[in-house]
Amino acid sequence: MQIKKRSTVDWNQGDRLQREREWLNAKYGKGSGLERRLSGVNLLVDQQRDSAYYGSIAIGTPPVAYNVLLDTGSSDLWILDAGCTSGCSGLPTFDHQASSSFKNLSTPFQIKYGSGSASGTLVQDTVDLAGFGVMNQTFALCNQISKGLLTDPVSGLMGLAFQSISTSGAKPIWQTLVESGVWDEPLMTFQLSRHMDSTRDEDPGGTFTLGTLNSSLYTGDIDYQDIPADDETYWIQTLTSITVQGSEVLQSNTSSGPRAAIDTGTTLVGGPSSVISAMYAQIPGSQPGTGQYENYYLYPCSTQVNVTLSFGGKNWAVSADDFQLIEVSSTLCLGAFFELDTSGGTPDWIIGDTFLKNVYSVFRYNPPSVGFASLSNTALAMNSANGAVPEPTIGTVSTQIVATNSGAPEFADPPLYGLLSLALCFVAGFFVVLA
Repeated sequence: MQIKKRSTVDWNQGDRLQREREWLNAKYGKGSGLERRLSGVNLLVDQQRDSAYYGSIAIGTPPVAYNVLLDTGSSDLWILDAGCTSGCSGLPTFDHQASSSFKNLSTPFQIKYGSGSASGTLVQDTVDLAGFGVMNQTFALCNQISKGLLTDPVSGLMGLAFQSISTSGAKPIWQTLVESGVWDEPLMTFQLSRHMDSTRDEDPGGTFTLGTLNSSLYTGDIDYQDIPADDETYWIQTLTSITVQGSEVLQSNTSSGPRAAIDTGTTLVGGPSSVISAMYAQIPGSQPGTGQYENYYLYPCSTQVNVTLSFGGKNWAVSADDFQLIEVSSTLCLGAFFELDTSGGTPDWIIGDTFLKNVYSVFRYNPPSVGFASLSNTALAMNSANGAVPEPTIGTVSTQIVATNSGAPEFADPPLYGLLSLALCFVAGFFVVLA
């Protein structure tokens, strides 16, 4: 069956969709009182037409900048080692011998996904993110990854969920920073731009903000819903309603409804087969996919699909453009909601970028909650807009702390170098980075 993409990139969508399904099945399955508080912004890159979003960090002394996937659905940081021997050809790597602050913990590390894995050794070094430096941060230096797990120029992954699901046991950088009290507010936010019809492999992807809200990127109130009690693992929400073409196909309450993980590291939306099939039943002409499209559904491309989700508060619409993933024939398109095996303690739903591109999302540490707000005209204008792709940048760290797995964090004077804290302006269709 010939695939007709809405963009010009030549990549196997079937393989990609199969990996997406397998990735999720494995991924979710079997202080000291500083008087000065701060915030920071990391510009994002949209990779391969909304397939993934990455930002930049800096590692080592002196620091070297790297691109990493930003993933609220996991909790480990790992980066490619200069001695990598498998799956990393052509990808930027970290040379630990060039860092004077590097420490080898000599502890094996491995993380598995459905269609791949990454393995190496746990180490410690200084890691800088958006103007904040964390000394002695534990992360994995990987010398083997599965082919295709990362795409140039990405060198690793930064998990942004809670320490309780960390494979290494290390406290994630964001959690160390928020518990240190250095942020203006105990939260981080995402605004993801849409470039599904782009002719480029990379586009400006939006913003990742630490420690504050960016009022220029959203409008109205933020609809916060608490994470269920004692469930600070993934960023969990209770999915209370789904409507398709105006008909409700899921209705529950916040005390007993299905658990949904809000996951920036996932492209699509996966859920139980019973609800997914009920969704497509509301779209005349829909049919289950087969082969590489198994667990996905096809529907007439001419149909404008209207989907809304609610997590106990407002109803949030998913753009028909985001719902329509690819054309698989002259008349049939593939939908972005697919069936996911939710057995074995997996969250019932994984809510990825298909949904998150349509909202301003807030991940709040205290009280533990997730919030959504409507995107502002400024944010919406970034969709499909051409502009310079952000580059990983070294600048000045304003605050540095020493990572600890327990107890109050320690503070140190910032070094000469670090990751630049960035601000984003959108003027006449171009992204401008301001120091």
